[in-house]
Amino acid sequence: MPSGSEARGVKIRGGVRLEGGVPIQGAKNAALPLLAASLLIPEPVIFENVPSVRDVAVMVEVLTHLGARIAWDRAARRMEVDASSLQHFEAPQDAVRKMRASIYVLAPLLARFGEARVGYPGGCAFGPRPIDFHLRGLERLGASVDVAFGEIHARIRRFQGNHFAFDRKSVGATIQVVMAAVLAEGTTVLDNVALEPEVATTLEFLNAAGARIEGIGTDRLVIHGVKTLQSPGKWTVIPDRIEAGTWLIAGAATGGEVTVSPMPKAFLPTVLEKLAEAGVDIRETAEGLNVHGASPQHLRPIRVVTEPFPGFPTDLQPQITVLLARVPGSSRIRDTIYPTRFHHAEELRRLGARIEVEDGTAWIEGVPRLTGAEVEGRDLRATAALVIAGLVAEGETVVRGFEHLVRGYEDFVGKLRALGAEVELLF
Repeated sequence: MPSGSEARGVKIRGGVRLEGGVPIQGAKNAALPLLAASLLIPEPVIFENVPSVRDVAVMVEVLTHLGARIAWDRAARRMEVDASSLQHFEAPQDAVRKMRASIYVLAPLLARFGEARVGYPGGCAFGPRPIDFHLRGLERLGASVDVAFGEIHARIRRFQGNHFAFDRKSVGATIQVVMAAVLAEGTTVLDNVALEPEVATTLEFLNAAGARIEGIGTDRLVIHGVKTLQSPGKWTVIPDRIEAGTWLIAGAATGGEVTVSPMPKAFLPTVLEKLAEAGVDIRETAEGLNVHGASPQHLRPIRVVTEPFPGFPTDLQPQITVLLARVPGSSRIRDTIYPTRFHHAEELRRLGARIEVEDGTAWIEGVPRLTGAEVEGRDLRATAALVIAGLVAEGETVVRGFEHLVRGYEDFVGKLRALGAEVELLF
């Protein structure tokens, strides 16, 4: 019997209210930089609450190729990484092309070997996501960087502390440059850094390993370089706020009642504000965050702008688009992070949604109903959004592109079924 990870699509019978609790996995977007950061530590590190998703498996493939010894107990969500005997400074090209986060190994390899070769990263296909800030930040700390034939080749003797200001907030670039700065000679000051929880937990992990990073949670970081890092022993991956937001929106869209746990409200401030503004009932209970959906006719149109944390995350933009597609009146969504991230709008129109997109903004006129059809997800979050659309559409909906879902959601179909959804995997 094929596994769910081999499925190419799902068939959904719409009209079922989701009801029940959802255990939230460890955050994929925190696990990936944490695993890369472990390359800076020449001792074993144990990570708890590691999500069993394909992107993590790709990162494990990269680290194993570099010479790290990894023991991954998927059932226990536990992983031990021993980077004490790294052997290579060149990341495998096939793995790097699969996932953008592979770029995170660049700074650790430079710190360990003085040289690194990493292919230009791949990932979700919803528009260009340049890595200029990564490379400019590393150059500011003394690295020489050449990009040719789809490969980044960098060299350095030792990182030197310096001042660098990011032109705009970038999660990946912030983490990358910090990983270079922690072992630099002297002090580094970084301005306009990203504030996402995934950034904060990676920096806190580095401090637990002996780094000296000041200003975590603020726009400015001051990093005093140290000579070596030591294992902090165990580190727990934070809950995945994007998965939690996906299930909360799914519960609201189906008029159901869904509780996600664990999930601190501080991880999703603007999302909760916008859902409440639309008329969705959200409560914090002893079990976790609870959403009690209502008929779309009783909800209100809203305006959403995606912004860096604590703003509305771009990774939940496709999902809330689905919710608003059936809310009476005119809603508007502007994505300032990835203005071309609206491929799902065309697919939602196949289901009967009225959405027009121009210059990074979607104008949504709520319709009374969506009807089932065959649609295709082209990236991780868009595919999740189309599944939510299938849940609320009348009749049957087939969502192709299931291979994207397994990159970032653990047991997505199993959790759907536990909430009462009627979902069939297609191979």
